[in-house]
Amino acid sequence: MRAALVGIDFGAGDFSASLDELSLLARSAGADPITTITARRAAPDPAYYVGSGKADEIGEACLAEHVDIVIFNHALSPAQQRNLERRLNVRVVDRTSLILDIFAQRAKTNEGKLQVELAQLQHLATRLIRGWTHLERQKGGIGLRGPGETQLETDRRLIGERVKMLRTRLTKLRKQHETQRRSRGRNQTFSVSLVGYTNAGKSTLFNTLTKAGVYVANQLFATLDTTSRRLYLGGEVGNVVVSDTVGFVRELPHQLVAAFRATLEETIHADLLLHVVDGSSPVRNEQIEQVNEVLREIGADHVPQILVWNKIDAAGLEPGVERDEYDKISRVFISAQSGAGLDLLREAIVEAASAGPGLTPYPEEQEDPRGFAQAGDILPSSTPVGPH
Repeated sequence: MRAALVGIDFGAGDFSASLDELSLLARSAGADPITTITARRAAPDPAYYVGSGKADEIGEACLAEHVDIVIFNHALSPAQQRNLERRLNVRVVDRTSLILDIFAQRAKTNEGKLQVELAQLQHLATRLIRGWTHLERQKGGIGLRGPGETQLETDRRLIGERVKMLRTRLTKLRKQHETQRRSRGRNQTFSVSLVGYTNAGKSTLFNTLTKAGVYVANQLFATLDTTSRRLYLGGEVGNVVVSDTVGFVRELPHQLVAAFRATLEETIHADLLLHVVDGSSPVRNEQIEQVNEVLREIGADHVPQILVWNKIDAAGLEPGVERDEYDKISRVFISAQSGAGLDLLREAIVEAASAGPGLTPYPEEQEDPRGFAQAGDILPSSTPVGPH
């Protein structure tokens, strides 16, 4: 499917990195980005988001490049999406719909599919507001007379009933997870969750540590369903439970964070978070803050955290460990692909498990001999993350 990407620079954050990410998202969804159209604006246009002149430019590009779909790097209102589709005569999707589509493709377990369907229905419900004018007409005619509802009202009611059913089933799953966590707690099993920006290498690290065989790909949101495995570390610590979780991304749709709360519960109740960072990414510091923002949003900012600086081979760095002023490990430099530094990471987990409570949730600011910003640094963000 040939796609045109559209990005509007409002003068905040790293615009080019955001566009690169949109291209990765489009490819992950199965689209082939043919052309990218950009513009600078002070504020979105109420009717077309981009303004009528830029909308015509997009339309000309669609004709010239035989584009099948236009993907906006922003959240569009139902009216803006409808106006654009009428003007361009091609399908238009926004960033939220694109991410929801990727999640729908990736969900494999029953729980993952339930969560994605709930997020999609909640998103669709907002699109029904005056979205389909032909559905506003009253049903009528011989054999077609309904109970007095318009088709739009019927659609809303059916979506509402389905959403209620999905929430009930997900609540039941959350209770099952809680029972499993209580069982682990009684056994005093130390739990570790891998968190991080999408495509940072969490699943590769998870597989290397636990030999789990989780699906790994160089694409966004390759992992959706939380997978947990036991990892034997020996000594007094013995077994720990390691969980691989869904990656975060800027502008993560509100509906997804709400729907995936059952999955993200593993993160909230972990004893330690390994925050995996792509050390070779030029926007790694912004990604760190995006992840920390989502962790704050889901109530996991109290969980002790160690920064795992991954892909050091691509970044030209050596394996190593950094400590804060309290002599707690704040950062470990590794390569999940080659295995470099994994012994240091295992030692860091053992140290954290042995120390118990008291690890600093966010490493304090300190001089970094390698020249990187600290995990606690508040960095400029092109767009705040929505409420994984």
